[in-house]
Amino acid sequence: MVKIAIDAMGGDFGPEPIVNGCIKALKKKKFTPILVGNKSEILPLLPKRYRDKILIIDCDDVIAMSDAATDAVKRKESSIYKAVDLVRDGVADGIVSAGHSGATMTLATLRLGRLKGVSRPALVTLMPTKTSRRSVLLDVGANVDSKPEHLAEFAVMGGCYAEDVLGIKEPSIGLLANGEEASKGNEVTKAAFKLLEGYKGFKGNVEGGDIFNGSCDVITCDGFVGNLVLKTGEGVASTISQLIKDYIKKSPIRITGALLMRKVFKLLKKEIDYAEIGGAPLIGIKGCAIVSHGKSNARAIENAIYQAISYVDTGVNEHIITRLQELKQKEI
Repeated sequence: MVKIAIDAMGGDFGPEPIVNGCIKALKKKKFTPILVGNKSEILPLLPKRYRDKILIIDCDDVIAMSDAATDAVKRKESSIYKAVDLVRDGVADGIVSAGHSGATMTLATLRLGRLKGVSRPALVTLMPTKTSRRSVLLDVGANVDSKPEHLAEFAVMGGCYAEDVLGIKEPSIGLLANGEEASKGNEVTKAAFKLLEGYKGFKGNVEGGDIFNGSCDVITCDGFVGNLVLKTGEGVASTISQLIKDYIKKSPIRITGALLMRKVFKLLKKEIDYAEIGGAPLIGIKGCAIVSHGKSNARAIENAIYQAISYVDTGVNEHIITRLQELKQKEI
């Protein structure tokens, strides 16, 4: 049975939504949760019928959002450090944390190590499209600056994730640029294009609109651009929904059409809601780490746990190692 270590203390709202999310997941999936945090705070939140189904690792230290990510390496008694080490020691198969994202990524990378062939791990998120399936966008924040070889690795890892976790057969892979022509992009993306040219599934450069129109399954970019795309998408859905609300107040005679449009954008907002997605997998490390939003509610934690279970069950890491070897051989 899959075992998932869960940082019970890292979120903005303390252990309550995290414990509740864990219980919700237990009602639908068979797995062993290991909650890491202050036992005296966690235990009262657990109904008696679940206390024999959930393991608790007691610790008092918590990495605050205001702390530097590098501090986490020294604080071995913190909830995130102990949770990551459960994966390192083989006690757990994956980790879910809504705590300090920088600390989670730093510890997961340093304590678990990178997969063979991976220079840098990347954060993955799923974006809504006009088709029935989502597109995979990476990197969305793990690496602000990336070299061409990093982007090429992200593309391969994203393709493996789309194929194994999302079940997309032969996913198409695109490199985010300011035009579809091979000549477009900056020096980094142009060099990455050459590294990926001829790789299975690579369709070349794609534009921002391709993230949402369903024409490409995997969109690759550096973490700076990817994070801007993610935050912009969230902001657009929220802003348009508010504009429609204001429009209704000003033009009551058109209220029916406006209400229908508002409903559509509410559905769009839900599609990119972190609570519905659960979190962003840090892909390219030995093991599994799901980085959740600090404001995660019980629903978000529940979905993050499902993500972790699915990631472990599919064996995507082994696939990544194999595909990266193929890419390196192509370069030679």
